Amino acid sequence: MTSSGSGEGKRAFDERTLDEAGQLGLFLDASRATLRASLEGMTEDEVRTRLVPSATTLLGLVKHATFLQVVWYQEAVTGTARTRLGQPSSVDDSFAVTAGDTVDSVRAAFDRTCDTAREVAERHDLDKVVTGHRMGAMTLRWIHLQVLRELAQHSGHADILREQLLANRSRT
Repeated sequence: MTSSGSGEGKRAFDERTLDEAGQLGLFLDASRATLRASLEGMTEDEVRTRLVPSATTLLGLVKHATFLQVVWYQEAVTGTARTRLGQPSSVDDSFAVTAGDTVDSVRAAFDRTCDTAREVAERHDLDKVVTGHRMGAMTLRWIHLQVLRELAQHSGHADILREQLLANRSRT
């Protein structure tokens, strides 16, 4: 399910001479697209299936990616508490899937959060220091790199879970 061959992933490979902010934006969007694509063609039951001892599911990974972008692009920049932004207070709770969560609702929340993250990035220089996160001062560049690291990690998790779920289809 890698994204280097088409769409945002291909664009990230094709656009090799952009400035740093543009390049970071492309790589972030490629990672966002890869994680979002993990839900494509999966049933509501499949995206909720736990295949590892933790509470990690495909749907939970996308919910967590929504959470992490709210934390880094909204809480860290504005100082508004994540709970006031509609997110749980703890990282672990951000993976929790509720009865009301669906592929469509989680994907829509993820898309809105990605749009907000892009808007924040457009308004601030990479060297802008923000202080709204409990960790203290950080630059927008650091936020981009942190979010890119997390999206890449969780996209890898999602790729493996999706592969296992699709293999289960052929066994039944």
